[in-house]
Amino acid sequence: MAPSASFFYFDLLFFCLLLLLQAPPCPAAGGSWSVLLPSIGISAMHMQLLPNDRVVMYDRTDFGISNISLPDGKCRPNSTDCSAHSVEYDIASNSIRPLMVLTNVWCSSGTLMPDGRLVQTGGWDDGYRVVRIYKSCDSCDWQEIPNGLNQQRWYATNHILPDGRQIIIGGRRAFNYEFYPKMSTTENSPSLPFLVQTNDPNVENNLYPFVFLNPDGNLFVFANNRAILLDYSKNQVLKTYPTMPDGQPRNYPSTGSAVLLPLRIKNGTVNAVEVLVCGGAPKGAFVNANNGKFDGALDTCGRIKISDPDPQWVMETMPMARVMSDMLLLPNAQILIINGVSAGVAGWELGRNPVLSPVIYQADNQVGSRFEVQNPSTIPRVYHSTAVLLRDGRVLIGGSNAHDKYEFTNVLYPTELSLEAFSPSYLDSNSSDLRPRIILPVRNSKIQYGNQLVIVFTVSGIVDPSSVFVTMVAPSFNTHSFSMNQRLLVLDGGVANKILGKSRYQVVVTTPPSGNIAPAGNYLLFVVHKEVPSPGVWVQM
Repeated sequence: MAPSASFFYFDLLFFCLLLLLQAPPCPAAGGSWSVLLPSIGISAMHMQLLPNDRVVMYDRTDFGISNISLPDGKCRPNSTDCSAHSVEYDIASNSIRPLMVLTNVWCSSGTLMPDGRLVQTGGWDDGYRVVRIYKSCDSCDWQEIPNGLNQQRWYATNHILPDGRQIIIGGRRAFNYEFYPKMSTTENSPSLPFLVQTNDPNVENNLYPFVFLNPDGNLFVFANNRAILLDYSKNQVLKTYPTMPDGQPRNYPSTGSAVLLPLRIKNGTVNAVEVLVCGGAPKGAFVNANNGKFDGALDTCGRIKISDPDPQWVMETMPMARVMSDMLLLPNAQILIINGVSAGVAGWELGRNPVLSPVIYQADNQVGSRFEVQNPSTIPRVYHSTAVLLRDGRVLIGGSNAHDKYEFTNVLYPTELSLEAFSPSYLDSNSSDLRPRIILPVRNSKIQYGNQLVIVFTVSGIVDPSSVFVTMVAPSFNTHSFSMNQRLLVLDGGVANKILGKSRYQVVVTTPPSGNIAPAGNYLLFVVHKEVPSPGVWVQM
């Protein structure tokens, strides 16, 4: 090679190397952010979407004076605190109404019941055994039932059951479970030794266990780094799943997140049932963080097909490490991973390095091509952040308070009172001609199990009938990086057909076959076309 040619070759190689070094490892794929309200007055530690398109949020009663007053000069009984620690957000008007909780709801749990009431359980101190009920209306407020629970429930997990009751599992020093409402005044709380076995001494790592209703009617319960299949009616462990290969903890305070992957119904059955667990913190991270050393979060996910006779974990690597993130099922059956930090653990002042970029996980892609990094927010969402899916397909983001009081100055991550929306790329304007809009069924239609359902929808652009499918999403109760009762069903159905004019279509699907697959209650129904979902329509199973 001539000298001049060799210099040109090495210069070109050096230039290409510079480009590679400067290129991001995984380019942002899309999505956009907007601030809905700069302050809602409280830090949204817990969230639940209601079937009237309002969202209940609350933090805790002992944070101090919040930035929103109770109405009409009210104060909590036996207290000088006249500020609200719960609010109801009206999505349509983008407005907030203060609510009054009487007892401490800190680190509690809840379930949206089949009749549309939010039944919320437990908390701390005077709220340990309290059941609180919220039925939304323009003047409604929380109703509280003292001693509604048998046991103290703090950091517990709830799940709706096929019979319409909810189960409440675990909590700090509560190695058992119970139901609400009670069948009788003598109903007990069956012990669950699995919660003892997964409790790391002086650390725990098994609070807010990940609980999912399996289509066979039993419960998948994951705590720390392993899981069981529980027949809760007989208090029998039917199966013990393998420990995740890395053995690292994934539950509070080493807080990862988890989802039951979309359930695809074919001929009245779900053939594959899979769970995805992502993020967390390594062993020893909690002790280290309390001593000022913030270990890097886990960058791995474990995926397991719990319907297999011999289920095994398959490990995957995320584009970035995460602890205290949230995982949400989007209407098009993709999974959103959002919020959190990349070092430390859950707890007061124990997290570092906020992760501002969400990630989309596409479960049906090949391993190695499932993750897509999205555009970042500018607002850190660390400990006590929340996220819920809205009917229009946006994701509502709130909370973030790593302090035991409201702290707005002279701290690393100030208490966050704002409310944001993340709009996935399917809401981009260039997808508007692909977006379906449901005409039938109308809002709040009642649908029966195992029946045919005719869905009529419009699309302004050209429709690919083979790229249409229908999903149902159960609205979840979100706190501490876990969305309780979260569930997405892909309904069994045929190809969409044009029925009238140039833009009206119908698709006929079969509704879920039983309460084991779809517990009775309120769901959001979506038509998805080329991965672009319609706005949802509320239906009642």
